[in-house]
Amino acid sequence: MIPLRDTLTSRTLPVVNTALITINCFVFFQTLSQSPHFYQLHGLVPARYTSLDAWSYFGPVSQITALFSFMFLHGGWMHLIGNMLSLYIFGDNVEDRLGHLRYLLFYLSGGLVSGLSHLSLNPGSTIPTIGASGAVAAVMGAYFLLYPRAKVLTLVPLFFIPLFFEIPAFVFLGLWFLMQFLNATGGNTASIAWWAHIGGFLFGMAFVMATGARKTPTQARRFQAMRTHSPRLQIIHVRVGKGGFNLSGRLAITDKEARNGAVKRVNIFRFGQGRLIKVTVPPGVQAGKLLRLRGLGLPHPEGPRGDLYLTLSLD
Repeated sequence: MIPLRDTLTSRTLPVVNTALITINCFVFFQTLSQSPHFYQLHGLVPARYTSLDAWSYFGPVSQITALFSFMFLHGGWMHLIGNMLSLYIFGDNVEDRLGHLRYLLFYLSGGLVSGLSHLSLNPGSTIPTIGASGAVAAVMGAYFLLYPRAKVLTLVPLFFIPLFFEIPAFVFLGLWFLMQFLNATGGNTASIAWWAHIGGFLFGMAFVMATGARKTPTQARRFQAMRTHSPRLQIIHVRVGKGGFNLSGRLAITDKEARNGAVKRVNIFRFGQGRLIKVTVPPGVQAGKLLRLRGLGLPHPEGPRGDLYLTLSLD
């Protein structure tokens, strides 16, 4: 299962989440040609923290910085893309709820706790642990409690046929956590720090419960920048209109997109099945305007196919 996006649109601009994704990508490109010694120095090597000789060799400053630098390093393209995709999908809404500064501290703390979880269970390991997986797992754990009823648009490749499904967030993230636990307890520890993922996820849940973030959204919204763009890929649940062949739904855009126009990829969902279409919003539209997409409705046995009507709403 490959998550593509969730159904929630954050009300504020996710500046911290975007910065974290940018920094991770920048660091990855800068470290593509580094030797294994670089990862021994800046990655999280558990044996470094359980040996007095290692503390003397590396020094306190290097030992402490490695507890944070490891979460910005990645071992390959798929490692980076997988982490950044999950951070992109789930991080903006968690930042929206926590606020910018608290979200940054939460993310770094989640990465630290995940690293310490791996260290405590593998104290003699000399293999460097790298990646944002633990910090991203903390974000996913927070999302699990904050937005359990949200839906995750998920791509399930069936041979060469792409199938799209909307899966409730608590189901998607619950299955993800179960897979981490089964891999960790099943002895499948080769090259992946499963317990770091588990520790990060549990920290994210504990943070939400301890701070009451589920009940008290941040009060700092007036200091946060509002979005100028709605999600490029949107999920729309359509209903059958009069006559039984036309479909109707709602497309969300921002004030700026209403003025300047926009191009959206829309996944039309009906009866649990979806199809992806391209929608062009002309400039100068207003809330409530209907976009008519000819031939995208239901098939008519004795005439032309029905149409799809999308009502524009401003977010």
